[in-house]
Amino acid sequence: MSVRTSGVLLHITSLFNRYGIGDLGPSAFRFAHMLAETGQSIWQVLPLNPTDSAHGHSPYHSISAFAGNPMLISPDLLEQAGWVTAEETHKGICETKGHVDFDAMKTFKQCLFDKAFERCITQGEKNEDFGSFCEKAADWLDDYALFILLRQQFAGESWNKWPIPIRDRKPEALFEIKDQYAKPILREKFLQYLFFSQWHELKTYCNRLGIRIFGDIPIYMPYDSVDVWANPKQFKLDDNLEPLGLSGVPPDYFSATGQLWGHPVYDWKMQQQDRYPWWTRRIEHNMEIFDIVRIDHFRGLVGFWEVSPGAKTAQAGKWVAAPAEDFLTFLSKRFGNLPIVAEDLGTITPDVIEVLRRFDLPGMRVLQFGFGEGDFPHSTHLPHLYEKNCVVYTGTHDNNTTVGWYETEINEKVKENVHRYLGRKTFENGINWEMIRMAMMSVAEMAIMPVQDLLGLTAYARMNIPGNRNNNWRWRMTNDELTEEIRKHLKMVTCIYGRSGKSPG
Repeated sequence: MSVRTSGVLLHITSLFNRYGIGDLGPSAFRFAHMLAETGQSIWQVLPLNPTDSAHGHSPYHSISAFAGNPMLISPDLLEQAGWVTAEETHKGICETKGHVDFDAMKTFKQCLFDKAFERCITQGEKNEDFGSFCEKAADWLDDYALFILLRQQFAGESWNKWPIPIRDRKPEALFEIKDQYAKPILREKFLQYLFFSQWHELKTYCNRLGIRIFGDIPIYMPYDSVDVWANPKQFKLDDNLEPLGLSGVPPDYFSATGQLWGHPVYDWKMQQQDRYPWWTRRIEHNMEIFDIVRIDHFRGLVGFWEVSPGAKTAQAGKWVAAPAEDFLTFLSKRFGNLPIVAEDLGTITPDVIEVLRRFDLPGMRVLQFGFGEGDFPHSTHLPHLYEKNCVVYTGTHDNNTTVGWYETEINEKVKENVHRYLGRKTFENGINWEMIRMAMMSVAEMAIMPVQDLLGLTAYARMNIPGNRNNNWRWRMTNDELTEEIRKHLKMVTCIYGRSGKSPG
């Protein structure tokens, strides 16, 4: 954050390719090249962990804080590596237009993975890389692979419904399962090997181009996750391993009744007593796969909204303090300079601001939030009130696209505020480019634009509507959307406002 930079927010699933979901293959490498070509130095992605259909494939609801999403494995790269044949990858071609086909791709890829795994088995000890990966990642990989197997064996039931010896992780019970199902457990490890092999290849390519990968860490884990099952003492659970408190946020911009997320909250007293072993490994893991990480709902590390089990909404929750200063001091001593961006949106109290200041952590500013009737023109999301140490967005994955926001979401009074701030009512290149310019010219040391805003897309391209589980996370680009004209315009704006390190000439 010491120099002016800019970049694009695009999740891997939203990349265009010849299959029904974006992946870590050739289209990701082409996108990275486009970023470098236009002077960008940041590619921001959403969490890369496994998703499931029961929660709409939200990347913020995963059974593991460490595992990668097998759905992002590229069939093309598997073919190049000799794990599958061209005939086998050809069966998955289905160029969906503008949306991800999760169901079709899951069926296709599971079949493809079976073929790749059988070939891995025949190699035996020849595949030394796979063995090395399993050894290095054993502290999370062994539990993850076993957890996947157990979920399959118990028909998807939550781990607290499993037979008590397995639920309580009795060594003899787990050993028996591992011995009986050694092959399918090894298959899950192999998929993680494929994912991280492809991911590190992409990250290395990006870094060579001068592109840093900006990742995302969801603050909480679902109850039915391997992390809670394997580390129950790190969460607030009762003697029957049921949650004593649930996560959420009070009423805010997105919901009049707040958001009841329903994850178990952390037992910060136990975390502090043990010196944060699970969180330390999580941060270390994310620093290995990303160059910068955003901690989603950062304020929950300072004080979190806790809701009693059984509540229908988040309104009746309460704020509970967390040992943020001790935790971040510990991390700073362990890792040195922390490449962390704090998602500090929503209800931000002075104690959160003080923690950000003390540890010199950049927060977020979102232009779409700056023009509301209640605080215009004094909103901290307006550029004239920025400090340098922040990241400015036109909008985030939780916002409407800028065009959708302007055309369908805001009232005439807010539009008037936009016009007054910009000094005009008509926009030659569209409201999206006006907001992009505003972000680029600001003093914020990092400016990020969702790719939908580069493309000038309307509300249909929105990635997520918070609190709504249906039809989120499905938007993806088509092949011809990032035109030469858009690339030239992005490069020009980037150079003019000093974010590429190059002359605008």
